[in-house]
Amino acid sequence: MNQPAMTQPAMTQPERRRQPRLRALKAGRAILPGGHSTFDCMIRNLSPVGAKVTFESTADIPPQFRLRFDDGTTHDCAVKWRSEREMGVEFLDARAS
Repeated sequence: MNQPAMTQPAMTQPERRRQPRLRALKAGRAILPGGHSTFDCMIRNLSPVGAKVTFESTADIPPQFRLRFDDGTTHDCAVKWRSEREMGVEFLDARAS
């Protein structure tokens, strides 16, 4: 007898963001402290207080850096989580808001 495959319920994490993020596909650049090193990146989702950013590799990205969008907008960022190619950042300049 064929039995239906058992599926696990989707594991959902509680939402911890202060504001929801909207999908985005924007080019950007991470500028490391001192301004001598930069890394191209893509902003994959965005809110007024943070973003999800993808890189070729996150290994050389420090815990804090400046993120510059192609339109010239910049944000000082703190890394909240990271994987091999992605990271979630909080905009430090949004804390005062």
